[in-house]
Amino acid sequence: MSSEGEGAFHIVDVSLITSGSRRAMLRTRDDVRIEAVYDPAPASVTDTAVVVAHGFTGSADRPAVRRAARAFTARGAAVVTFSFRGHGGSGGMSTVGDREVLDLSAAVRWARELGHARVATVGFSMGGSVVLRHAALDRDTDGRADAVAAVSAPARWYYRGTAPMRRLHWVVTRPAGRLVGRYGFRTRIERRPWDPVPLSPVEAVPLIAPTPLLIVHGDRDPYFPLDHPRMLAGAGDAELWLERGMGHAENAADDELLARIGDWLTRAPGPSAPEPPRA
Repeated sequence: MSSEGEGAFHIVDVSLITSGSRRAMLRTRDDVRIEAVYDPAPASVTDTAVVVAHGFTGSADRPAVRRAARAFTARGAAVVTFSFRGHGGSGGMSTVGDREVLDLSAAVRWARELGHARVATVGFSMGGSVVLRHAALDRDTDGRADAVAAVSAPARWYYRGTAPMRRLHWVVTRPAGRLVGRYGFRTRIERRPWDPVPLSPVEAVPLIAPTPLLIVHGDRDPYFPLDHPRMLAGAGDAELWLERGMGHAENAADDELLARIGDWLTRAPGPSAPEPPRA
């Protein structure tokens, strides 16, 4: 896997679903087609769009992702959901957090094309690592995020300290595991290892400021213990929520927590837009 990307974002096609909702195929900077869905806010409460980045083996149409989208629109924000490469109806192969930054960037840029001056990102598990890296790498572009929330995110790569993570590494690194990923979880996984190894989530956090950053983690997360969120929050200027009784990622986030995250995303003051270059 390579962490380099070139080219330009553009929309391949857009279709109207209902009541202003739209389904689109976006094209990333490295020429991968990404499916995305736009749900407008029910009322003009805020100009914020929230872009939701799902976890590994998820997609824009998974019930937990749709539930999160409904929770955020209920807080007055428009919502963009999308499927990472190798997931759902998107093209390409999953690189498990590396080139997925380009997928998120395409979704953020689409939200801005739809007229939203302020775009916040929220990611779950793998998506949490992606929103952190995206906020660090795209902070001075029109694909930037104005507020970032990472839920159940890992702090570092190659973690194998829990049984679920050892199983996940088997799925990603072994031919038999990738077959299970493709046919059991409908996730197509790139067989080549990272080259070079991308910036880790904890390395990304110090680069995010002054963008507001929220780290959310459950104290019963079976994948990543509490040293992960504490390491992330300690690496930069971040707000940390440790949720009692919560498990892992979007499936474990209840409606009350999603409402609080939605309120934070829509109200957190974002950084000023970068100044245009002077002649």
